[in-house]
Formats: sequence, C-alpha cells, structure tokens
Amino acid sequence: MDIHEYQAKEILARFGVPMPRGGLVYSPEQAAYRATEIGGAAWVAKAQVHSGGRGEAGGVKLCRSDREIADVANILFGHRLVTRQSGPAGKPVFRVYVEEATDIARELYFGIVLDRRTEQVMVIASAEGGMEIEELADSNPDTLLRTPIEPALGFLEFQAREIAFALRLEPKQIAQASRVFHGAYRAFRDLDATMLEINPLVVTRDGGLVALDAKMSFDDNALFRHPDISELRDHSQEDARESDAADRGLSYVGLDGDIGCMINGAGLAMATMDMIKLAGGEPANFLDIGGGASPERVLKAFRAVLQDSNVKVMLVNIFAGINRCDWVAEGIVSAFKEIDVKLPVVVRLAGTHVELGKQILRESGLPIVTADTLAEAAEKAVEATVALARPIDERPANGTPVRDHPIS
Repeated sequence: MDIHEYQAKEILARFGVPMPRGGLVYSPEQAAYRATEIGGAAWVAKAQVHSGGRGEAGGVKLCRSDREIADVANILFGHRLVTRQSGPAGKPVFRVYVEEATDIARELYFGIVLDRRTEQVMVIASAEGGMEIEELADSNPDTLLRTPIEPALGFLEFQAREIAFALRLEPKQIAQASRVFHGAYRAFRDLDATMLEINPLVVTRDGGLVALDAKMSFDDNALFRHPDISELRDHSQEDARESDAADRGLSYVGLDGDIGCMINGAGLAMATMDMIKLAGGEPANFLDIGGGASPERVLKAFRAVLQDSNVKVMLVNIFAGINRCDWVAEGIVSAFKEIDVKLPVVVRLAGTHVELGKQILRESGLPIVTADTLAEAAEKAVEATVALARPIDERPANGTPVRDHPIS
C-alpha cells in the first residue's frame, strides 16, 4: 500500500526526521490561506498523487505570492497528472500540499527497501539526490551506497556514520544525519514498511538536514497490525479493479489485455500469463485466488475479473493441492447463474478431486470449454478472442473453443 507525500512526512516527523513547515489544502482559497499561515516569502505547491516525476509533469510549483499559489492550486485541483510513472491515464489530483520553500545547498538521496534477494533490509544512499533511483542506477551507479542491515542486530550506529561520511557531510552534520537515518529506519521497521524514500534529503544553507520529499509503501499483509496506517489508503490513486479485489481479500493486478485470468498460486499465475503471451494473446490481469478457495471465493474472483470491460474471454487455471477442484467447479457454476456470464470461459482443472470437478462442469450444461493442459487452455482462450474479433456470420458455430457459446 502506497501513501501520499504529506502522510509519509507526518509519519517520519513522529520519528524525529526534520521537515519543512507545510500543510494540506483542498481548495485554492485554502492554499492561499495556508501560505499566509506558514509565513515567509516563497512556498511550494505539490500535487499529492501516487507517482514519481511530479516536478517534470508540472505537479510541483514554486510560488512567491499567495495569489500565485492560489492560481497554481486552481490548476492542479481536478487535473489528471500524467508522469513517466503514472501511465497515459495519469493520476487525479484531489489534494495539494503547501510547504515553505527551502534554501538548498545540496541534495542527497536516502532510501530503505526490503531486498528479497538477500532477505535483508537494504539502506541505499547517494550524494546525488533529486533524481529517481532508477536514473541514478543507470546514469551513475558508482554513487549508490548499499548497506545491508542484519535482522538480528538492526541498523547500527557505525553504519549510519559510515553512510554520513560517504555522503561527504561535514563533521558537524554527522550526528544529525545519524539521527535522521535512525529515525527513518525505526519508521520503516516499526510500521512494517517495504519501501521508504527521502529524495531529496537536502542540506540547507545554514547546514541543517531536511527531508524535502518522502515516500513510503507498506506490506498489505501486515496492515492488520497498523489500523492507523491502513486508514491512510487513498482509493482514488489505485486501479479500481485492484482496489475492489483487495477489499475482498484477492491478489489482483490489472493489465491491458483481454483474457481474464483466475488462477491459484502466484507462480502458476505467472506461468499462465507467459503461456497466453506465447499463444499470441494478452492477459487482462494477474489474479491469485490463493489456497483453500471456497465456491464463494471463486464467485468473488469472477466478479473481480468481469468488472474489467476489456475482458473478452475468461481463463480459469487451477492446480489443486490445498484447493479442491470440485469447490472451484461449484464456484464457476454459481458465477454463471448469479452473474449471468456471457463471455467464453476456458477451464483447466488438475489435482485434488479433479474428476469430480470435471463432472460438475459437464453436468451443469453450461457452455464451458475445458482443457487438460495449461498450453491447451491458453491456446483455446486465444482462439476464442480471435473468433470474437471476426464478424458474427464468420464465427465458427461448433468444434472450436467457443462452441455452443452465445458470443454474438
């Protein structure tokens, strides 16, 4: 789960990380008032969206009068900000953060991520801040300092000091930098974050350290331990399909294809999407229904996939271990009855109670296409999408993956 910049700053401030003074606004008039309340001669208006590259897209503006900041906010509110990370649809702007301008001497980068390769928390820092970490890794990888954190020991003082020295901070700034690094690490650790980024972490003209921007992402599976963090979720910044599926306990990632997928197991889901691509098709989603899927859960998964208007064919691929094929089959039959499924559905079942599952599908009398292997299922799903693209009078009537199916 991602959160907004202003929310990440509020969290980090509780852990002792210094921030510029600022406040959230919901209208141009409130933006002007907030600037006056903060004081000073210059302010920055920042669109609050879950995307990097806001500055290049016009989502971050320096203003030198309350009238100017009101005008900027008026442009931002209701605008869809298109950045290099948002995709062509962009992200809607409903919140703007106004903060005092900072007199910057240097920009640094500081981040903490969960490194799944080493199974450790990794602290990443660079003396060249203000750039996306991907750009830094490509353009100047030698500037990136990586420090693994031993889980049993945590982030040690000497490691924080080594990072501060590597960033070429002055001796009088080392102690403050160490406090900032440790505060960020405690926030990351205590709140079950998966990513924390302060970019840029700036050195001001008077020698202080300030977090000018901040991002945090959290482990969805740990949110039950942090209800205060869970409440920070902004559904307007998420794919509506993914948000709806997450609310129902489903692992769903929306894609751009037209073959909807319902699969158990992340590895099998990835393999299924690969097979669809190999067969010449495009998957519309990644959906893992997990283990022990009841008929009710299968029905929820069907609803989640069919919410996508781009889906033309449904592919169900179940390899049952903890799951049972008969439960899945019952869920598929229920979906046809309760949702009134009108698109082709290809089903491949294997594993526990597979024969009973196939029997339920056969006896249902529904126009369900079955397959014995993953490759066969992918091919039939792609053939169905091709058949649907033809004029109605050219579509095959039977003996094909869409046989006996009301595709017109």
